[in-house]
Amino acid sequence: MYINSGYLFQSRVPFKEKKRALRILSAGTYQLLTRPKLPTWRPKGRVDWQLIYISAGEGHFMLNGQEVIVPAGNMVLYQPNKEQHYYFLGKDKAQYWFVHFTGRTVRNILKHCEIPLDGYILHTGLSYAYEDLFKKMRDELVECAWGYEEKLTYLFRELLIEMNRRMNENEKKISGFVQNEIDLAKAYFRDHYNEEIGIEQYAASRNMSTSWFGKSFVEYVGKSPKQYILEQRIRNAQELLETTDGTVSEISRIVGYENPMYFSRVFKKAKGMSPVKYRKVYRGE
Repeated sequence: MYINSGYLFQSRVPFKEKKRALRILSAGTYQLLTRPKLPTWRPKGRVDWQLIYISAGEGHFMLNGQEVIVPAGNMVLYQPNKEQHYYFLGKDKAQYWFVHFTGRTVRNILKHCEIPLDGYILHTGLSYAYEDLFKKMRDELVECAWGYEEKLTYLFRELLIEMNRRMNENEKKISGFVQNEIDLAKAYFRDHYNEEIGIEQYAASRNMSTSWFGKSFVEYVGKSPKQYILEQRIRNAQELLETTDGTVSEISRIVGYENPMYFSRVFKKAKGMSPVKYRKVYRGE
């Protein structure tokens, strides 16, 4: 079994926060690799809130007196002092992420983000963004760098916003498979934007036709894969022009263009001015 978690003050003892609006107590992940079963049973629940995101496999939850199988792409929200009875099976190759939180205005924060409080299961869909935010919260709890508690609340609120967006997208009848594939593609393009990315090769690596992938990407994201990659390159070029003294040639290579002149033309078309002029305007020269 794989475990990677972080706890506030390195303590696993939950508590109810009465003064602060929001406080993150723990976050992390469990993945069943060799263990056949991972059960959890808290008859009286906990004094804090818990949000569970199932990213792989499925979970078995006892809700309102009956067992409910919750597949990947869903979250389960436990309110304070509510019985928690669930388990995951190794044969399902299950993995889930969790966050425990508390605070005097938690209920209002959830309502503001339109998170339903009248049940347990939230149909949020699969998303790389979820895992990324859970990881960041866990890392903040482990590292305890300056301002980490404030950073935790920002990350948690970002998670709620992402959940709201995905749940609204789900209402448009976008299938979980398509959503997951496009999220994976976006994450890959963000991480490798400065490399030579062949859309045909990428689609083939995911066992998809180029036309189907391109059409689905446009429908889901609102732009083509090439446009999305271009935006990543231009956005990072802007940051480099704003924060460094690197030459246009150096920045061109960093963001994935071997030809500085071509990069300048692409940048000007996107931003309405050349890279050199953009830097001067930004710096007020």
